[in-house]
Amino acid sequence: MTDQQRKDRITGLLRDVWTNGDAEAAGEYLGSSYTIHHDPGDLWHGRTFDLAEYKNRVRISRAPFPDQSFEIRELFADNGAVVATWLWAGTHLGDMAGFPASGKKITMSGATVYYFDGDRVSGHWQVTDRLTVFQQLRSPG
Repeated sequence: MTDQQRKDRITGLLRDVWTNGDAEAAGEYLGSSYTIHHDPGDLWHGRTFDLAEYKNRVRISRAPFPDQSFEIRELFADNGAVVATWLWAGTHLGDMAGFPASGKKITMSGATVYYFDGDRVSGHWQVTDRLTVFQQLRSPG
């Protein structure tokens, strides 16, 4: 698999699964297991999922922000991995971490290293600006 094909696979994963909310499409991108190597603040930090568990994670993660979207800013490929820098936005329409649905538009940024096993995505190492999310949820109006 070429670096460009890996980049295209990550673009599709973020578009189809995470932005469009098609959890079933995860099977087009992921292998038999997916490991979250590093993602502080994520409920599933350090876990390995089979495909069914990953799809459930997508559904649970998207529930508070059903219109969420990822805008990829840059993609870099090296040694069989792809790094994506991204901007995320969503409307807070469901309860999350003790915050009742507020209707607020929430944004954050992050960078994710995606790992591959052959031509399938097998995990990630991620840093995100979750503090900004909680500050936006706490702010009045």
